[in-house]
Amino acid sequence: MPLTKPPVGTLRLILGDQLWRGNPALAGHDPARDVLLMIEAPGEATVVWNHQARIALFLASMRHFRDECRAAGLPVHYIALDDPGPPSLAERLGAVLKARMPRQLVACEPGEWRLRQAIDAVARDTGVALTWYADTHFLTPLADFNAWAEGRRSLRMEHFYREQRRRHQVLMAGDAPAGGRWNFDADNRRGFAAGGPRAVPAAPRFAPDTVTREVLALVARR
Repeated sequence: MPLTKPPVGTLRLILGDQLWRGNPALAGHDPARDVLLMIEAPGEATVVWNHQARIALFLASMRHFRDECRAAGLPVHYIALDDPGPPSLAERLGAVLKARMPRQLVACEPGEWRLRQAIDAVARDTGVALTWYADTHFLTPLADFNAWAEGRRSLRMEHFYREQRRRHQVLMAGDAPAGGRWNFDADNRRGFAAGGPRAVPAAPRFAPDTVTREVLALVARR
């Protein structure tokens, strides 16, 4: 999509794993002044090794959510994988910010620290005010984890996990784990019997629609 669009009030960045209408970045959205921004970036598919099916799932999901938002009357600025421009999400975001000069950029915290740092840097370099919203996918906000981690010599997942079990009373019997065990990691590391796993249901399958077929062809080509 061309970048030469009129200025906007608030640009609301929606990342590829934040595709739900309850996204905190959509709170208070004004369709008359605000625009949703979604970016397909080749660089995000190559930061680490990715299976083609996983890449296709992300892109198809993004395009379906784009169409859902537009059908609901929400303006969406969408940058597709094959659109001209730099490969990284941060560089593509920077180009949009410079072209559209929003009053502010809002986004839900990404699950990856690398991406948050990159978006912080782009907003700072372009002089656009950036507001982060906590990701409500998680039971524990980042601030709570930082408070737990402060002063610890080592960060071990098992210790954090047990504290959160107690805090949220998940599978607990008072202050003890339900059933008497915190986890079954040792059992999970054992192999299957000689006959392999039993009674595994067949995976559900769905015929891909037009959007998904286009993405599958795009990923195969790229």
